[in-house]
Amino acid sequence: MANWAALVQNCVSKKQNKQLTRLYFLTFTTFLCTLFYLLGLWHHSPPSLAAVSAGTHLSAGRNCPDSTSKLLSNSISNSTLDFSATHFAPDPEESARGFHAPPCDPTLSEYTPCEDVQRSLLFPREDLIYRERHCPVEAEVLRCRIPAPFGYRVPLRWPESRDAAWFANVPHKELTVEKKNQNWVRFEGDRFRFPGGGTMFPRGAGAYIDDIGKLINLKDGSIRTALDTGCGVASWGAYLLSRDILAVSFAPRDTHEAQVQFALERGVPALIGVLASIRLPYPSRAFDMAHCSRCLIPWGQREGIYLTEVDRVLRPGGYWILSGPPINWQSHWKGWERTRESLKEEQDTIEKVAKSLCWKKLVQKGDLAIWQKPTNHIHCKITRKVFKNRPFCMAKDPDTAWYTKMETCLTPLPEVNDVSEVSGGKLSNWPERLTAVPPRISSGSLKGITADMFKENTELWKKRVAYYKSLDYQLAERGRYRNLLDMNAFLGGFAAALIDDPVWVMNTVPVEAEFNTLGVIYERGLIGTYQNWCEAMSTYPRTYDFIHGDSVFSLYQNRCKMEEVLLEMDRILRPQGSVILRDDVDVLLKVKKFADAMQWDSRIADHEKGPHQREKIFFAVKQYWTAPLPEQKST
Repeated sequence: MANWAALVQNCVSKKQNKQLTRLYFLTFTTFLCTLFYLLGLWHHSPPSLAAVSAGTHLSAGRNCPDSTSKLLSNSISNSTLDFSATHFAPDPEESARGFHAPPCDPTLSEYTPCEDVQRSLLFPREDLIYRERHCPVEAEVLRCRIPAPFGYRVPLRWPESRDAAWFANVPHKELTVEKKNQNWVRFEGDRFRFPGGGTMFPRGAGAYIDDIGKLINLKDGSIRTALDTGCGVASWGAYLLSRDILAVSFAPRDTHEAQVQFALERGVPALIGVLASIRLPYPSRAFDMAHCSRCLIPWGQREGIYLTEVDRVLRPGGYWILSGPPINWQSHWKGWERTRESLKEEQDTIEKVAKSLCWKKLVQKGDLAIWQKPTNHIHCKITRKVFKNRPFCMAKDPDTAWYTKMETCLTPLPEVNDVSEVSGGKLSNWPERLTAVPPRISSGSLKGITADMFKENTELWKKRVAYYKSLDYQLAERGRYRNLLDMNAFLGGFAAALIDDPVWVMNTVPVEAEFNTLGVIYERGLIGTYQNWCEAMSTYPRTYDFIHGDSVFSLYQNRCKMEEVLLEMDRILRPQGSVILRDDVDVLLKVKKFADAMQWDSRIADHEKGPHQREKIFFAVKQYWTAPLPEQKST
């Protein structure tokens, strides 16, 4: 009894109770930890792992390989950390998923949407309105890829291309017959030859330009940009290039078959265009020299409106050169099949219009006549008060030129304080003009852009173009490209960085851009045009070897369909030509989906500063393909 009482005493003691409670707690905690560990192990293991473990012994008697080790290794690899990129494009829009761009009919190999001949016949013939831009409405827009003609070949390289082009690329012989005696173009074997002749320069364009050089200075760099109206096959512009003078040539779509197309195949800057009722797509004070050689433009008609438009785009102190009717009519009136009286009346009218524009006639020698625009309008304003004719234009921006009506009033030059000053600022001679701060910027007339910004932009594009050449070996190969297009040129830095390469760049400034900088581009001695990329460009298919665009699709993101802009790019890009776009990565991922559907070979590369920039570089090459032989059309 004493021993039993002692045991009871121990069991109820406080000390012993504390030990038992601690033991129960540890046991319970261990049980819970083990349970949750097993639950976690089961949750993260492959679903089939238990079944495989159970079935291992069942399969052993069937000589089946033991897959347990493979599954275990897979479970280990699946549980490792994933360091791959997690930034992916959102699901493609319905338009991207359903986009299909088949080849167009072979008969459309020279289709120019806004210059279509059949559509033009629907518009008035008065004032040549029917020959202006008339773009298709939404229902008429083609959503197919324009084919190159069968047998198309990569154009000859410059300077050989100045004198020859493949017949298969421009299969039109009309000019070889119509202008046979004037040496515009000849057909020889598989190519055309361009002897450099013209209606008013039978000794060739080189000799003709030499004659001009005897009358005005073409060698000191004061004349860099030129405008050729009614250009023919652009031999005048082609032969100016060796003199460091860059000409924009233009002519209507069908005055002569394919004349602008010939110019582009030769590697000479040209656009389809006409002097009619709309301003030319250039800013005011753009060209150092304008030229007409038997261009058949009625300069004296409609109150001299066409010559007034030339005055708008001509730089202060610039020259207008005219050869052909009515100049030197005394010697040519019989050959021109005109009467003396009509030719004299035409010349008198031109002289009167030029005087009303305050131009000075410098010289008329032989078949050449040259006028000069004043460097400012101080004297012109005085004579306006005396003669009270041709008033100055008011209010309208002289640089606005996209679907802007021409006027007969005189475009006023920027104000000056002294008669010796050049309105708008004096330009440096070429080549210093390229890198000198343009007067539109140094004067502060282009709000928001400073001289420091201009200099920084010039250096920036040198680095960018060097990087581009590391991406595109064709751009890096000297002479591979000739005709280049910059879709959003801003200050012309891309073109300036390529100035030592044998290329020319058509710098386009979108009409939707924040700054109208095309005047700055011309003040640098470069060329360009205005453009709305929701519409087609006024040029033939296969114009450009290379197309560049900086933030173009961000600019047009909510304005028009991305695929239609890309189809226009495909139309004007030559087979085996390249495209480089820079934009936000999300935008370029969408571009790539459409580009792949157009069968471009494309990729997206990192920004020149590295992979951590949201802006990326899209690089693509258009594949070579042509229309089939005519007899194979049905197949």
